[in-house]
Amino acid sequence: MFRVLARLVPIPANVNPPPTRADVVFALHPLQLSRWLEEIWGAGGAQVFPPVPGAPVPPALGAADVVQRLRLADVLRNQDLRSGVSPGLTASGYPSFDNPVALGAAAQLPWEHLIYPYLVESTGVLSVLTEVVRRYVTGETLDPPSVQTLVWARTTEELFLRDAPLFSVGGLTSAVRPDAAVNRRNAYWRMFGVDLPHPLPGHPDGTAWKQPAGATVNTRFLETWHELLRQVWLGIENNQNQVGANPTDPSHVAYLCQTIGELLRLRRRGGLLSREEFSYSAMLSWFHLTVEQDSAVVRDLRATAGGGGVLGNPADRLALIAARVGMTPPRAARELFELADLMSPLMWFIELGTFDNTASARLLFDTQGQPNTAMVDLMTRIVDLWQSATGVWLKKEPGPSDRASARGPAPVQQVRMPGGIFAAPPAPPAPVPNGSGPGGTVPAVGPVLNGAGAPAGVR
Repeated sequence: MFRVLARLVPIPANVNPPPTRADVVFALHPLQLSRWLEEIWGAGGAQVFPPVPGAPVPPALGAADVVQRLRLADVLRNQDLRSGVSPGLTASGYPSFDNPVALGAAAQLPWEHLIYPYLVESTGVLSVLTEVVRRYVTGETLDPPSVQTLVWARTTEELFLRDAPLFSVGGLTSAVRPDAAVNRRNAYWRMFGVDLPHPLPGHPDGTAWKQPAGATVNTRFLETWHELLRQVWLGIENNQNQVGANPTDPSHVAYLCQTIGELLRLRRRGGLLSREEFSYSAMLSWFHLTVEQDSAVVRDLRATAGGGGVLGNPADRLALIAARVGMTPPRAARELFELADLMSPLMWFIELGTFDNTASARLLFDTQGQPNTAMVDLMTRIVDLWQSATGVWLKKEPGPSDRASARGPAPVQQVRMPGGIFAAPPAPPAPVPNGSGPGGTVPAVGPVLNGAGAPAGVR
């Protein structure tokens, strides 16, 4: 969500050195950004996806009117109460608070699928940057921040590390679900039947988010997802096969897509999880954006990746920032960041029934006669990244141990792949001169593994 905003805002021409697009977004007042999120929700962005002709698939979000019923009344979203986040710039070079037309007000901006916040949070970026904010606001164990970084820390704390404003679409904590971290894990558990890789302090067995979900959990998701990736790779591998048997089965690929789509839609009946998906996607996109570019906070923490502020990998920046606060991100963070971007649109397409028939399922692996092979390229990259991140072999026939691992995490026990998904994480780095005190360790993690070690708690 905020990464989309960063692509929409203009770069100020009268500021030297010019800020990154992330810096422009971070300069906005938290009240503006909060109102902007209400505007994006009110526009019903996820509902721009048209239904597949002839497919009996419910509308996105599980109910056609869930956005209209849960958004602010029109009188509270009128001209005078808009966020003011718009293309216009003030003399200072940054967007003002009172520009008349809000970005996203005239066009619907679709938000990410719930798989996006799950994968991004699995990188440990939320734990690491929360620790950065804590150190900035409670002491001086880090180098003094610039004003831009201080603004970022204030906005991060206001938007994501406290309860949301009253009557906000992102108000997901209350007397009946007071812990935001538990709430996120509950949503991931219900939709995908998986836990975050790192345990939550004070909740070693996960019952706080598993027990309330009851039996209505998509525990088959991971097994079916792995089988889909294997079948798609089989199709890609045999796509140019002109001699001999071709084991590719397009109808089976379509069946697997249909099964995954049905699992996901079951958890959305009546509009369930729509607010959670929107809010968690927005939240994790903020932290993703922070390490995606050489923003002010990245520069102040001496974690730049070069390339004029926009190149480099967010995992590299995250590793350097984590070292400043005595933490270690997972080795698979690079793959997880990229998977989050690739799998989000794919999950939307699968959930909306795009590949439910044999002809459309071929788009995932068949390049012959196709004017555009983007989907095949996408699936090839996802297979490579998922295998690298999880250690689950997808490019061979699964053996007994592979089939056992595909079942996903057991309710309480850890999931162990053959030989372990990842090697043990390296020891935390020695304290740096700026005085990094005791922190936590974000363990080496993967999307299907409960790692060992507990990071600093995040609400």
